[in-house]
Amino acid sequence: MSTQIVKTLDSVSAFLKRSHGLYIDGGWVASQAAGSLPVYDPASGERIATTADASAEDVDRAVRSAHRAFTSGVWSRRLPAERERILLRYADLLEQHGEELAQLETLEQGKSINIARAFEVGSTLNWMRYTAGLATKISGRTFDLSIPVPEGARYTAYTRKEPIGVVAGIVPWNFPLMIGMWKVMPALAAGCSIVIKPSEITPLTLMRMAELATDAGVPPGVFNLVTGSGQVCGQALTSHPLVSKISFTGSTATGKGIARSAADRLTRISLELGGKNPAIVLKDADPQQVVEGLLLGSFLNQGQVCAASSRIYIEAPIYDSLVAQFESAVKGMSVGQGMDPTTQINPVASKAQQLKIQGFLTNAREHNAELISGASGPDPQGYYIAPTLVLNPDEALHLTREEVFGPVLSLTRVADAEEALALANDSDYGLTASLWTTNLAAAMNLTPRIEAGTVWVNSHTLIDANMPFGGFKQSGTGRDFGVDWLDAFTETKSVCIRH
Repeated sequence: MSTQIVKTLDSVSAFLKRSHGLYIDGGWVASQAAGSLPVYDPASGERIATTADASAEDVDRAVRSAHRAFTSGVWSRRLPAERERILLRYADLLEQHGEELAQLETLEQGKSINIARAFEVGSTLNWMRYTAGLATKISGRTFDLSIPVPEGARYTAYTRKEPIGVVAGIVPWNFPLMIGMWKVMPALAAGCSIVIKPSEITPLTLMRMAELATDAGVPPGVFNLVTGSGQVCGQALTSHPLVSKISFTGSTATGKGIARSAADRLTRISLELGGKNPAIVLKDADPQQVVEGLLLGSFLNQGQVCAASSRIYIEAPIYDSLVAQFESAVKGMSVGQGMDPTTQINPVASKAQQLKIQGFLTNAREHNAELISGASGPDPQGYYIAPTLVLNPDEALHLTREEVFGPVLSLTRVADAEEALALANDSDYGLTASLWTTNLAAAMNLTPRIEAGTVWVNSHTLIDANMPFGGFKQSGTGRDFGVDWLDAFTETKSVCIRH
């Protein structure tokens, strides 16, 4: 066993041992349902905590708490500067408890403690402070009107942005803390109330953040949290008549189901869904930049990133050289538990995800695909997948067409940029893509032709709070981040005054 393994904080151990309930109306309450859900450590497969499996009645209680808080105006009508100050205090509390939250994230999700510290804590802090500042930047517009009646009357109109109401936030298991705050923060900055549902696989960090919200000064009922299955808890939340807005991040299949349910009530939705993200590497690209950038873009968090580069199209003159460099890198990757900061590949988040990825690889082998794999995990009970390259896979393979969400990367030789572009766009998804070249003209001419919501040039996966993010095609609808982020959590009201 490595001597580098991080010692678990006493506060983390104590939190794991708690009897966990639901966070409603500013405090923990017991679920009305008898069932519970286990939380496992992906590195060993051992149970580390147990959470409530909320019923539809529990969800109703949480939504009604949020609705009462919203209609009372205790948060929605508070001065924007007061909301901003409380949300900045909330970010400060995340920073103060950063190591505790990073360890909880690694223990429940499996990711490297380095990634938990840098992204789940460090990057989330940036997003929280950015979004808190938007609370004081909500604005409308004024208009001169030309209404001709009655004769001699004059009209002036303006728009105002008003909080939409109760927000339902559905959070995935890959970056539960960071993506959770991507839903909580804009909702609260806009003046809404929220009921957040983390994945049943990774609920712990958001449960801790619920407590910190109250400590920061968020009023009771404004931030509620329910844990439970998607089939019961999630469905009850997304179909509740008092929910005015749904913000969902997850699979395309589940997102479509939520969209169908929301359509019956015309509930506002934002959907950030799956991706099968291509990278196009032109023959003039910097090889070192390509290998370093796409190893990060492909294997960050074991490839469990919606924006991950999972299929790379490389122009023929540099294909063999790049494949050799990728092979050397993959075979040299250290594999182990996330609490060991020296490891590069860690377990995937769940047994179900491990089996799903293994199914993709078995299908590829059955169709005679060439696979190159690195080291396997140290614990046979852990949810490990060896980092794997798939060379020139058939375009009909499951792993070529579907989101694998694991440490699996395909490398395909192409004749030229036009072939690469055609293959890159031949997908039902359109979340992200990247282009690798030192030719400015090629970059400027090709990026408009790539069908994706975000296109990087000589980079991949790295995002920023000030850059809008969302998908084309079946990768979702709506945009997160940027100065207009709160628009999705507000309604626009036009006010017309005769004078």
